[in-house]
Amino acid sequence: MSDFKLDLVLGEDFPEPGFRPEKGETISGAAVSKIFSVNSAGRRAISDGFYRGNGADGDSVGHPNDGNGKREHGSGKKSGPLISGTAYCISSCGMILLNKIVLSTYNFNAGISLMFYQNLISCLIVAALSFCGVVSVEKLNWKLVRVWIPVNVVFVGMLVSGMYSLKYINIAMVTILKNGTNIITAIGELYIFRKHQNQKVWTAMFLMIISAISGGITDLSFDSMGYTWQIMNCFLTASYSVMDKAKQFTRSGSLNEISMVLLNNLLCLPFGIILILVFGEWEYIITTDVIKLPMFWVVATASGLLGLAISFTSMWFLHQTGPTTYSLVGSLNKIPVSFAGLVLFKVPLSLPNFFSILFGLFAGIFFARAKMS
Repeated sequence: MSDFKLDLVLGEDFPEPGFRPEKGETISGAAVSKIFSVNSAGRRAISDGFYRGNGADGDSVGHPNDGNGKREHGSGKKSGPLISGTAYCISSCGMILLNKIVLSTYNFNAGISLMFYQNLISCLIVAALSFCGVVSVEKLNWKLVRVWIPVNVVFVGMLVSGMYSLKYINIAMVTILKNGTNIITAIGELYIFRKHQNQKVWTAMFLMIISAISGGITDLSFDSMGYTWQIMNCFLTASYSVMDKAKQFTRSGSLNEISMVLLNNLLCLPFGIILILVFGEWEYIITTDVIKLPMFWVVATASGLLGLAISFTSMWFLHQTGPTTYSLVGSLNKIPVSFAGLVLFKVPLSLPNFFSILFGLFAGIFFARAKMS
């Protein structure tokens, strides 16, 4: 999976207010989906070659001297944000729900192996798209890989901890606890980078702390192991960032988003194999009966495809709208996925816990609005 699945995973990254990436600029992001988001710098608009190959760029539709072209151009610009936003929300929600189904409904106890399979799917698809000339991928070299390895170690830890937290905790509580990433990031920015937040941001973070504590206390399906994994995930997600130094070792002097997706997933494969052997998941894989079910592979493959789709749809949506709309939609997107998780998986719920979840979702939206101001 890429970092965008993590935003995928649940805590989408909110770009700084007024932020607009320049062409060829490397943007850091956590994320984390959501797939991957989660409070690093944000996402960069996808390369011009990708839009030309897929016709996603509204500005490229129609000819400026043709009357019909003008009408098509205007229609494309109006429907572009709606279509891209809907695609982003569907892929983000679908990824989380399918991962939960694989890990909990099928009781699949090999989260690292699932991560490895999804990484492999992403690599194969990006490589195929690059071979067909649909996307542009930066040529990788050993110096670039060496710079990226420390980042990728954190990235793998983020994916693994996210997988296991999702296995043991219901989706709504994972969403609320994910707010802890915002708090850790803000504190880190204050003490490391001396970046001060406004009063609204600190108020929103205080509300998120209250919601997380009250949510944990009132959680009828509380699992200490799951909460431990999620706390670990918050710290790893907050610390995950893409090194600007990496662009010095690329041919063009920058590393586009597609190359970041491919590089992250490629480096995950050897780490995944090592972790599978260390944790003994290989023995579980060859003995479990769940892998003999065709529907299991359908769901697992679909989750991998949606995880990669988050990378493309998030960049498409950001290109069609802007950081402000993107961050707000990402925050609002947590609401339907939380309630879908409660209903689909029949989570035992008390009235206090329900209000804690609502309070946490409100705090997340308030935080997004505060960051915009």
